[in-house]
Amino acid sequence: MSRLYREITGIWSKRGRLTLITGVVMIMLVLQACGNNTGSSSSAAGSGGTNTAEAAGDKAASNVPAVLNYGFIGSNKLNLPGGAEGWGLYKGIIQEELKPYGITEVKLTGFPNGPDQTESLISGRLDFGSLGDTPAIIAYASGAKTRLIAQTSAHTVGYLIGKKDGPKTVQDLKGKTIAIQKGSFMHRYVVGLLKQEGVTDYKLVHMLIPDASAALARGDVDATTNNGVAALKQIEQGYTHLDDASQHPDLLGSSATVVSEEYLAKFPDFPKVWNAAREKALADLKQHEDEYYAFLAEIGDTTPELAKQVNPISDIKDTAFTDDGIKLLEGTKNFLVDEKLAKKDFNISDWQLK
Repeated sequence: MSRLYREITGIWSKRGRLTLITGVVMIMLVLQACGNNTGSSSSAAGSGGTNTAEAAGDKAASNVPAVLNYGFIGSNKLNLPGGAEGWGLYKGIIQEELKPYGITEVKLTGFPNGPDQTESLISGRLDFGSLGDTPAIIAYASGAKTRLIAQTSAHTVGYLIGKKDGPKTVQDLKGKTIAIQKGSFMHRYVVGLLKQEGVTDYKLVHMLIPDASAALARGDVDATTNNGVAALKQIEQGYTHLDDASQHPDLLGSSATVVSEEYLAKFPDFPKVWNAAREKALADLKQHEDEYYAFLAEIGDTTPELAKQVNPISDIKDTAFTDDGIKLLEGTKNFLVDEKLAKKDFNISDWQLK
């Protein structure tokens, strides 16, 4: 009995070992097959369009915040700036160009002046913005961690408007009170103008344009700075056109598009992506000139004819930077440093990000 038991047990032991070995082999074959199938899927996907580079791009895009916070100067019912940026956002061209990078919304905020906008940029409420060159330079010279990524216009005209029955020439402003938006490109324009004309002993008071216009109407100030359609309307209403920057090319304003270094850390390719989207919008704008001026008229509460006069398409730069634009920017920066409006001197090339 015991001998028979040992023989049966031995047979089952051998069979158990054989079964175990067979099972292990089968598992290895299944795993190998799965591995080969995974490799085939990757290759097929690569040949079909989702390659390694695109996967890396998707990973990079996943680090970009879905909402892009953009500031501009102005306030209107459409909550949009003018220029190629405004047109591109109005038509949805820029939004479509940003989608592949994970940006699903562009949140726009209008500001009454540049200093207010730069404050929001420094505090982190904005990621980037478009504003006048003067407040952008003053902010950077004061330590704002921004980079200049575009200068889309270099022909912004500031006006000097006198009150009715008040000063008739720039020379008449000696000893008078002038309302300005402190830190704006018009501030730089009027100070530069008065210096060139040899006018001294004047008083500058800071007022936003609506407040300054009201003060001018009351006679509380002798003159004020203004720009665009609002300045032309004042002249039509009988206020004195004392001067404008179109007569002084070195005192023209230019635009500045700046981005915070904090946002650049999240999206290093943003300057390239944004400027490419803007240039695409500009190309479309040039194909729809009448529609563009109607758009400007709507956001500026004016007529297409006046919009064309004040903001001609020819003033919009085709590229992020131009030699004449940078030259104007250098002159503005040097003036602000000399007048101690900018805290320190710096090289524009150190600020500029191409």
